[in-house]
Amino acid sequence: MAASSLLFRMNRSSAAALAVLLISVALSSCQSGSQAENRATPAAETPAAPASPDEVSISAAQLAAAGIELGGFTHKNMTTNVLANGVVDVPPQNRVSISPVMGGYVQRVDVLPGQQVKKGEVVAILRHPDYLKLQQEYLQARARLTFLSQELQRQQTLDAEDVGAKRKLQQAQADYATEQATERALAGQLRLLGLVPERLKASSLTPNVALTTPLSGFVKAVNINPGQYANPQDVLIEILNHADLHLELKVFEKDIARLRKDQKILFKVPSSSVPQEFSAHIYLIGQDFDGEARTVNVHAHLDDNKAPVLPGQYVAAQIQTGGARQPTLPEEAVIQAGELSYVFARVGKTGNHFRRYRVQTGSVQNGDVAIRPLDELPDTLQLVRRGAYFLEAELSKGQQQEE
Repeated sequence: MAASSLLFRMNRSSAAALAVLLISVALSSCQSGSQAENRATPAAETPAAPASPDEVSISAAQLAAAGIELGGFTHKNMTTNVLANGVVDVPPQNRVSISPVMGGYVQRVDVLPGQQVKKGEVVAILRHPDYLKLQQEYLQARARLTFLSQELQRQQTLDAEDVGAKRKLQQAQADYATEQATERALAGQLRLLGLVPERLKASSLTPNVALTTPLSGFVKAVNINPGQYANPQDVLIEILNHADLHLELKVFEKDIARLRKDQKILFKVPSSSVPQEFSAHIYLIGQDFDGEARTVNVHAHLDDNKAPVLPGQYVAAQIQTGGARQPTLPEEAVIQAGELSYVFARVGKTGNHFRRYRVQTGSVQNGDVAIRPLDELPDTLQLVRRGAYFLEAELSKGQQQEE
């Protein structure tokens, strides 16, 4: 009985030991498999860790998806620019302010702001009794002049026959000259009003006077309405002619020495919804210095007078003062980060490892920007011409994860 009990206890102990051994083997196998899997996964998907905070590595899939293009500098003749602000304007002879010669009431207005008009076209009609009075005085002066002319002829005839007094001849000459001056003065006033004295008759007197434009162009402003009294000093209508558009620019004193006549200007209208660039050239550099703004006026003529710009529009201009052959990259290849600028280049001839280099940017022309490296850039480097912002985002992401 004792022997049977001992045998039973030995069998239970052996079974327990065997179970513990099997569990240990299973756990060891699972841990080995998990470690092997963990070792395999990073090797397949995670790029190598960068050796510098300015370096970044990406996978082949990211390289293709970002559309990264590699290449070198493009050397171009890049101009150095002087920045200036100003407005589109017209010369004084292309700007007309229409006012009445004599005051009168506005009977009719024939134009609207923005309307195109031709030289001599009627823009408004004024009405006043004084216009009738002036015509009356002219007709009376003309009639008296006719009488005095005949009287002068009679006195000259009598004087030639030596039967008339010299005093009467002299009086007739003086009266004729005086009335002739009066008639010519009144005729001049009528012409200023737009009336033709030679066509004036007693049956054709009119209280109306037409205001006409002496210049073809566009109506800038209409400052009157029917029934309003217009004084001679009032500006009733303004006309602008766009045939000779120009720029009035303000250039700071530090840049004046770099300006020359006929230098090319590229300008834009910032308020325009169409980002179009136009060209002009310097015609005149002002000789008067503005002590408060520290600027000098520069007058420039547009190369295309049909450019879709209007007088009074604000412009931002770049005056091209010189040129030199410089290395350039597309604007999208340059990363602006505060006061510094960066470009990316591939590390080595192959692979997906890139490094960021500091550069100083220069003038921009036709989408290319001049580059002056601040870090050493070997000529053999493959520069990133497209996709630089993707690399910058990946670099920033890696720096944030390290923090």
